[in-house]
This record gives sequence, C-alpha cells and structure tokens, in this order.
Amino acid sequence: MSKEIRHLTTKIEMRAADDEGKEKRDYVEGYALKFEKWSERLGGWFKEIISRNALDSTDFSNVVALFNHRQDYPLARNTVSGETGRLELEIDAIGLKFRFIPTETTYAKDLMENIRSGVINQCSFVFSLDYSQGDPDEWRHNDEEDIYERRINNIERIFDISLVTTPAYSDTEAVIGERSLEKVEQLKEMRTAPIEKLKMELELLDLTL
Repeated sequence: MSKEIRHLTTKIEMRAADDEGKEKRDYVEGYALKFEKWSERLGGWFKEIISRNALDSTDFSNVVALFNHRQDYPLARNTVSGETGRLELEIDAIGLKFRFIPTETTYAKDLMENIRSGVINQCSFVFSLDYSQGDPDEWRHNDEEDIYERRINNIERIFDISLVTTPAYSDTEAVIGERSLEKVEQLKEMRTAPIEKLKMELELLDLTL
C-alpha cells in the first residue's frame, strides 16, 4: 500500500460556532476533496479526477487533522468525543467536508490566527488505493492535450486532512502507486505499438523497392 498526497486549491474557512449559553469558538471548515473536479497538471504529465462514488467504501476509522501533514502537529481526530479536538467528516454532493475546533495548544492558536488573517487558507489530504480487489482507478491518454488522465473510483483509506502553507502541486506530492505506474506503462505500450508496426512496414517496403 502506498500513500498519496494531494492539495486542494479550494479555500478553507473559519467560522464562529453558535452554541447557546456557551462561549463562541472559532472552527475550521472546508473540503478535503471534491468530486468530479479535474486537478491541475500533476508531476508535469497527468491530471486526475475523483468519481462521485469513490468514498462509498472508504475507511474513515482513524482520520487526523494536521498542519502540513506533520504528525507532531495534531489539531483534531475523528475518534475524539469532546468539543475541541473532534474532527467531523461529512460526505455530501460536493465531496468530503470537514470541520473541527482545534485543541488548546500554542501552535493551534498560532495557526488559527494565520487562518484568520488569510496567511494559511488551503488544505490537503493523504489517501491510499487498494489494488487487491480490482482496479480502483482508470487511465487514458488525452491526445488533444497530450496528457494522461486518471479517474479515481475507489479510495481505500483517508489517513489525514492537513491545513497547508503551500497549495501548489509538486512532483513529490504527485506520487502514485506502483500498480498505477504499471498501468500507465501498459497504456504507453498500447499507444506506441501501432507506430512501431507502421515503421517496420515502411522499412520492409523500402527494402523491397
């Protein structure tokens, strides 16, 4: 199993919780991923889209909210029952929505201030795909744009949702699993095979003249 990291360029928001008789607390809300929305070009050679049913069988048993995917900066977890530190996850028509009030830590308070000022306003998520039960993704080549397109149909597990400083995609963040790379190589061979065959036929024709 290999983990993949993706950034979402949709902004996160900070809202004030409206609880009667209680002190209002700011919470963070946004979408970790969105369905049927093409990503930017990843790794310089492919883009991807997440199908609407990709989370139907996903494991959400232990998802943690982090800062920049750092395990030493936890903000919330979906197994926590208290008001602070509880990560709420909801799948709706748009995608995977999250909401949490971070724990009372110094770094969380600093982070909330950065969110409030707009310095940090993007999110990211870590996921994995399971190839043991079939193909969770599909690949094709878009000849018009000269780019490979990946459709993710079944996400095995979500590990963390992170608030991130830099939203831009990079080659390291566009890592895909070994099985996906094999599928891409097969697709490349299928695309180049007719060209190689034509070259051989032309060479044979040239020899007979």
